[in-house]
Amino acid sequence: MFRAHMSVTRIWQLIEKRMMSCISVHGKLPGLQRAVGEVRRKSSFRQSPLLTATPVRALIDEQISIKGRFLSQNYPVTVCAQMHSEEGDLWEAFAHYTTNASSSINLTSDHSVGGSYVGCEPMGLFWALEPALGSREGLRLRKRNVETPYMVNISLLEGHTSPSEGQRTELAAVTTERWYMAPGVRRIEIRQNNIVGTLFLPPGPGPFPAMLDLWGMVGGLLEYRSALFASRGFASLSVAYMGHKDLPGPQHIMSVGDSYFKSAFQLLQDHCQVDADRIGVIGLSYGVVPTLRIATTIGFKPSCLICINGAVGSPLLDEDGKSKMFESDQKHWEFDDRGYVSFRNVSLPDNLPPESKRKVENITCPLMYIVGEDDLCTASTENADVIEEALRSAGKSHQFTRLSYPGAGHLIEPPYTPCSRASLWKTKPEKLFTLWGGHPAPHAAAQEDAWKRILEFMETHLRR
Repeated sequence: MFRAHMSVTRIWQLIEKRMMSCISVHGKLPGLQRAVGEVRRKSSFRQSPLLTATPVRALIDEQISIKGRFLSQNYPVTVCAQMHSEEGDLWEAFAHYTTNASSSINLTSDHSVGGSYVGCEPMGLFWALEPALGSREGLRLRKRNVETPYMVNISLLEGHTSPSEGQRTELAAVTTERWYMAPGVRRIEIRQNNIVGTLFLPPGPGPFPAMLDLWGMVGGLLEYRSALFASRGFASLSVAYMGHKDLPGPQHIMSVGDSYFKSAFQLLQDHCQVDADRIGVIGLSYGVVPTLRIATTIGFKPSCLICINGAVGSPLLDEDGKSKMFESDQKHWEFDDRGYVSFRNVSLPDNLPPESKRKVENITCPLMYIVGEDDLCTASTENADVIEEALRSAGKSHQFTRLSYPGAGHLIEPPYTPCSRASLWKTKPEKLFTLWGGHPAPHAAAQEDAWKRILEFMETHLRR
C-alpha cells in the first residue's frame, strides 16, 4: 500500500517499475508497453505557472498576499502591476524575484532584487506605482469616484525584465480590486445650509463617532479618505471649501469662512446617526488651518484633532477665515531648476502674520500632529514645534501626540498609495507644478504606520 504522503510522481514511478517487471517475466506484451508509455507521459506532466492574490478584492488599506507557484527552482521572474487611472493614464510598477527551493515566490516574505523597489515589500507593487514612460508630466493618483475600485492587473513574467521592454513572456496573471468604500457604506451628497460635501455612514443604525474631513488648497471635493473612515466604522463628512463649482465666489480663493465650517460641524452633530459628543476633525496641508480655527473658536467642541503637515496660520486669511488670492504674495516662493515651486517658506512660523496664528494653547482636546520630515510644501517640523511648545507651556503636553517620519513628504495619505513628490498644481493662467517631497519607500512606510496610528487615535478618543 502506498503511504499517504507519497507524491503523485513517485506513485507513477512505482507503478511503472511494477509493470516493467511484468514485461520482463512474461515477455513483450504490446498493450502493457503502451500503458507504460502512457505512464511515462503522465509522469512528465507539469503544472502551469500560477499567480494568486489573496484576497483578490480588498480595501485600499488592506494587505494582500501575492504568490507565484509551479515554477522552476532558482528561476528569475518579474512581477508587474499595471492599472489605469480614472483619467486613463497608465500606472505601473515591477519587481525582480528569484524562485526559492519550492519553485515559488511569495511577496510577503521574499525580497525583490531590482525594479521599482528592493527588499521585502509585500505591498510594493501598489505603493511603487508611477506613471508609465511617456506619460503626461506632473500626474498625481487620486480617486474621484469611490463607488468603483481601482482594477490592478498583476502579471508574472519570465526573466528579469521591465514593462518598457517589448519582448516579454507572460507566465500567469491575476486582477485585483482595490476599494475605498466597503460593502454597506452609504454615500450621501450634501447640499444644504450652503454646505458642499459628502457624508459617508458605516453599515448599521448608529449612532456613529464621526470625523469632519478637510483637504488642502488644491480644492474640490475629495471623498476617498472619508469613504475609508466609514469603511472602518466612523461616519465622515468631507467638505469642499474652495475650488468647487457649487461654492460662491471665484474657485481659486476660499470665499467661505469660519461660519461655513461651524455649519458643517453642526450638520454632523444634528445627524440622527452621528454621536454628537464624539466628533473629531482631520486636516491635511492647508486643511490644518481651518482645523485649528475650529478647535480655537468658541462654539466648537471637537473630541480630537488630527493635523497632517499644516501650519498654525496663513498669510492669506482675513479675520473671518476667508482668503485672498494665493498668488498675491510670492516673496517666499522658491523654485527648483525645473521651475517647480516650493511653498515651504511661506508657512514658516516667523513668516506668518502674527494675527493669523491660532492660539493653540486654547485647544481643549487631544491633538495628533503628523510630520513628513521631507515636506517641501509646508514647514511642518517648525509648526509642530510651535504647537508642542504652546501646549507644554499651557500644561497640556498630555494632549499632544507627534508622529515624525524621515523621508516622508507632504502628502501623507491612506496606505499603499503612490508617493507624489511633485505634481501639476494648476493650469491657469499658466501651468504651475508643486513640490510635495517624499521618497517612495520611506513615504510608503510613513503612510502605513500613520494610518494605523490615526485609526487607533480615533478609537481611543471617539469610541471609548
